[in-house]
Amino acid sequence: MRGEQHDGGSVMAADGDAGQPPPIQVRLDDLLAERGMTLAALSERVGITVVNLSILKNGRARAVRFSTLARLCQALHCQPGDLFSYQERPAVSPPGPVVSPPAPARGRRAAEG
Repeated sequence: MRGEQHDGGSVMAADGDAGQPPPIQVRLDDLLAERGMTLAALSERVGITVVNLSILKNGRARAVRFSTLARLCQALHCQPGDLFSYQERPAVSPPGPVVSPPAPARGRRAAEG
């Protein structure tokens, strides 16, 4: 994975994971809506750029520092578990080997069978 760190860089962006949604869901939108707060206002309160908060909010972050998490929780009056939830991905079985049906018996063996 390739990451980028921006100024105010407590959140690192990550490339997608083969088109599958990440198992960790970020609930920042919900918390902002419940508190009537904008991303820009939160950015000012916690000292993180709007770009980095947007990366987190959209589920594209691959890392969040504990210090950032603590500032977010303080500003939003919440617990870390309020910001994140875990959704287990459905198990995907790997493709198995291609098995051909047995070839028909020929000659003497077929007559013995």
